[in-house]
Amino acid sequence: MGEDDVPLDDKSKRMRDLLSSFYSPDHPNSNSMSPKATSRFATLDTINTTPFDADQYMNLLVQKSNLEGLLQRHVEMAAEIKNLDTDLQMLVYENYNKFVSATDAIKRMNNNIVGMETNMEQLLEKIMSVQSRSDGVNTSLFEKREHIEKLHRTRNLLRKVQFIYDLPARLAKCIKSEAYADAVKYYTGAMPIFKAYGNSSFQDCKRASEEAIAIIIKALQGKVFSDSESIQARAEAVMLLKQLDFPVNNLKVQLFGKLEEFLVDLHLESKEIRHSSSDLGGIPLSPSSCAHEALEATQQHIKKQLASADLVTMLRVIWTNVLLMDEVLPEAGLRDFTFEAAHVAIKQYFACRFGHLLLDISGTLVKVHDNQKGVIEEEYPLQAALEISKNALVQGSMDALLDFRRLLDENLEVLSALTDLIIDWVQEGFQEFFRKLSDQFLVLSRKKYSANQDLIFWEGMQGDKVLPGLVLLLAQLSVFIEQNAITRISEEISPFSGSGYRGHDNGPAFVPAEICRIFQSAGEELLQHYISLKTRKILILLKKRFITPNWVKHKEPREVHMFIDLLLQELDTILNEVKQILPEGLHRKHRRTDSNGSNTSSRSNPLRDDKLVRSNTQKARSQLLESHLAKLFKQKMEIFTKVEHTQESVITTIIKLFLKSLQEFVRLQTFNRSGFQQIQLDIHFLKTTLKDTAEDEAAVDFLLDEVIVAAAERCLDPIPLEPAIVDRLTQAKLAKNSEQSPTS
Repeated sequence: MGEDDVPLDDKSKRMRDLLSSFYSPDHPNSNSMSPKATSRFATLDTINTTPFDADQYMNLLVQKSNLEGLLQRHVEMAAEIKNLDTDLQMLVYENYNKFVSATDAIKRMNNNIVGMETNMEQLLEKIMSVQSRSDGVNTSLFEKREHIEKLHRTRNLLRKVQFIYDLPARLAKCIKSEAYADAVKYYTGAMPIFKAYGNSSFQDCKRASEEAIAIIIKALQGKVFSDSESIQARAEAVMLLKQLDFPVNNLKVQLFGKLEEFLVDLHLESKEIRHSSSDLGGIPLSPSSCAHEALEATQQHIKKQLASADLVTMLRVIWTNVLLMDEVLPEAGLRDFTFEAAHVAIKQYFACRFGHLLLDISGTLVKVHDNQKGVIEEEYPLQAALEISKNALVQGSMDALLDFRRLLDENLEVLSALTDLIIDWVQEGFQEFFRKLSDQFLVLSRKKYSANQDLIFWEGMQGDKVLPGLVLLLAQLSVFIEQNAITRISEEISPFSGSGYRGHDNGPAFVPAEICRIFQSAGEELLQHYISLKTRKILILLKKRFITPNWVKHKEPREVHMFIDLLLQELDTILNEVKQILPEGLHRKHRRTDSNGSNTSSRSNPLRDDKLVRSNTQKARSQLLESHLAKLFKQKMEIFTKVEHTQESVITTIIKLFLKSLQEFVRLQTFNRSGFQQIQLDIHFLKTTLKDTAEDEAAVDFLLDEVIVAAAERCLDPIPLEPAIVDRLTQAKLAKNSEQSPTS
């Protein structure tokens, strides 16, 4: 070390000590400490601290470590120094890249900003020019606009004047056609003008209109007192008279007088009628016919979708009138007649209410049917229809129960007498409703045929083909009814859980457990029907594939057959439908174990596992059959399990069914070597593409192997393709499909 270096080291050491003493909060008097005191507190951990002293650290390290420890510490410090240099270099590179990016961004900003100020000035000039021209146009058109608005107001005034002058002729036409409601509307609309100018400008029009209105009032009065007119027509006549400011109280007095005369006549003939049991139409015919007419009108409204509040209002009005009439003429027996008629009307109301609920649910299913036929198109038709159907069922049932509850809550004698019957009708109605709904599901899926006239809303679908998507929706809707809807309705139907007329011995008419069993069975049956429909369509492809070619003269395979593409397209269609309707399964896929085979590529081909000898065909076939028999005794695999309402279970079941059918089709053919190799290639490609689709991969692999074994058994020369050739053709097909998928 040179002489010039010594003062520099001393100066650096003094500066380091001064800075250390200034910034160290733990040792404020470190400057006054002697070197001995400093060395007394020094440790090997001070290398990363600010007051680090290299000489003291080296002295301490030499004292506490042997030569091997010093060498080890040297290696560690060299590695740490190298890592720190690398980190520093990386930081420099990263910051350099950021500086370069920032410089490029600033250059782009400078290029984009150049000329912007000039463009903004030009734009401002154009805006000012447009504004000045717009002001000029507005100024030039101001007078014409004022003139047009004045003409428009004059035109509206002339229309009103023309209407007043034409009013007498309009009223005459209304009188001729008996359109009294229109006449009253025209006249009441002209009343403000007649009040203002009727004694001056429109005196003649007012006088002619009043004469016509007098004729109309007289005709309306005749309607009110006419026995041949219906109650609705007479009530409408009273409302029109009230709009014309006619004193309707006078009409009320006259009607009461007419009713009094009628009751006097009834009283004079009451004895004669009581002794005549064969003719009950004499005395009570008129009052009971009035009540009968009112109740008939009520039943006509019930056939529409009438709310219970409206029904209660109508019954209350009828019952009030019947009580008044019964006080005057109890011999007519109107109370008993009204009870019987109300019994019929309310029972009909329940039947119509459940019928409308059934129609609401069927409406959503009809839309699904039309969508599946291509009449309408939606992005997720099945998923949306399922949610709408669920909501229509649950919300419709809740609304119906709310309406039924109002009938029990109303303080009306005619309803209170029917409380037990209402309880039975509610429970019987829901029981019968769900039975009919289950029948509707089975009829629509063609699982059941019925001549019942209650199924007429499916009339438009009877001649159509069965739509698998709709069958799947019905299956999942049945599961929803079994697991959710029945529980919800059972909770809400508790206010109707009284004994009713059925009594405690017979129990309630609504049995949730029975309905759940019905829809559980229907759901399983419909799901199996969906699988059958889809499998049947795949079987058509299989039949066409194996019947068309001559397998004994089959050419050498050069690619995977296009039949596989059609098969995978059909599986994609099925997968799209089940993903919209069914939930995902909770179980993980069952992978093949070592005892059942391998899940690798063509290198796990059972033909190679059987070690066929290509030079000897008969020996290869013998080894194949022996290995196959050994495998049957060794493996115990359950192929067909119970189908669950999940995506994976349905897809896997369909795959298993068509693979089993594929095996049977193969067993009915006779193959040459090329035909057998084509089957081998197609099955290997299926194994590659189906491994992520099926839930039970082990069973699917087993069935695929069974197809190859069956083809080998039916082959005249079962020499398989080389593994490299199979892999190359498979990869080529996968690459071709990936290229076509973006444009499909």
